[in-house]
Amino acid sequence: MSLLDRSIEPIMAMGGDDTMAVPADRVARILGLRPSVRSVADIAEAVESGLPKQSLERVVDRAGVQGPARLKLMHRVVPAATYKRRHRLKLVESEKTERLARVIALAEMLWDDDEAAKRFLATPHAELGRKKPIEAALTELGARQVEDIVMRALYGLPA
Repeated sequence: MSLLDRSIEPIMAMGGDDTMAVPADRVARILGLRPSVRSVADIAEAVESGLPKQSLERVVDRAGVQGPARLKLMHRVVPAATYKRRHRLKLVESEKTERLARVIALAEMLWDDDEAAKRFLATPHAELGRKKPIEAALTELGARQVEDIVMRALYGLPA
C-alpha cells in the first residue's frame, strides 16, 4: 500500500490541517488488534479500553529491537514488575504503544521495506539530538519530530 493512497482513513493529522496517510488498519495490524478494528475511532476505543499487553510486545518486535534494548524499550512504556502482573495496558501505556505503532507504520510505508524501516528506527538521528527515532517516539513531541523527518523524506525535502 502506497503512502499516497488515501482511500483508507488516516490515523492522525499533522501540522495544522494537513493529513498524514497512515492507514488505521495498518496501525491496528501492527498492534495485533482484531481485523474488525479498521478506523481511527476503533483504535481510539481500543486504546481507551486498554490495549492487551501483547500489543506492546508486537510493536517492539516489529521495530526490530532485540536483546537488552528490547526489554529496556518495553520497560520505558510499562515497568517490568507491573508488566508481569497485567493483562491490559493502562491508558497512558496504551497511548505510547499506539504512538510507537503509528511511527513504525509510517516508516515502513515510506521505505516500503521492513528492514530499511527498522534501520531508520534504530539509528540515532541528528535532528532528534542523536536519539533513535523509536526512542524519541515514546513522547508525543518526539513522535511528531520523527513523523516530520519521515514526511520531509517522502516529499524530497532536506532532512
